Amino acid sequence: MKRIIVAALCAALFLIALPLGAQASKADASYALGMLLGQSVKDSAIEVDMDSMVAGLKAVMTGGKAKFTEAQADEMVTAAAQAAYAKKSEDAIKAGKAFLESNKKKSGVTTTASGLQYEVLKKGSGAKPKATDTVTVHYEGKLTSGTVFDSSIARGEPATFPLNGVIKGWTEGVQLMAVGSKFRFYIPSELGYGAQGGGSIGPNEVLIFEVELISIGK
Repeated sequence: MKRIIVAALCAALFLIALPLGAQASKADASYALGMLLGQSVKDSAIEVDMDSMVAGLKAVMTGGKAKFTEAQADEMVTAAAQAAYAKKSEDAIKAGKAFLESNKKKSGVTTTASGLQYEVLKKGSGAKPKATDTVTVHYEGKLTSGTVFDSSIARGEPATFPLNGVIKGWTEGVQLMAVGSKFRFYIPSELGYGAQGGGSIGPNEVLIFEVELISIGK
């Protein structure tokens, strides 16, 4: 419910931000608002009956008699969103396990005791960091679908951070690297962002990172 309200506010702010004389027509503004509302509902993963959703929208917009009170509607949408999230989470666990089970059989892939998987793309000859060190790396993070969710390479600037201040898969994996190395890590969700996910990372998603260790600081 709150996500939909945020989408509507975004649309309103967009129209307000347009320069004088450049504001969208009523039809275009309405269409844009529909797009944002639709995307918000789509992102929630709630399965909807389009006709019923439009009927509810019309009831509110025209002042007609609604089937539910606002409190009832909010409770129903919250329950539907929680159920959709739980299903998405369960599906991700199954897909992640299947991916890792298949991936570990590939040539060149090593699996550690924690379940972390990695490939050595380039061997370096420098020192290896400890968990308490600060490291400078170039990296690119992907979902198993191939979608890139983060990349220092795309930003054109390496990242520097304390190795014990990141996800467990990174802390463990980067300690295996010598300076100058480039590894590809396959990180189980329990060593990544877990059930909560984060940003464009869904719950219980396996993550794939290509990491180049540039240097070690203190």
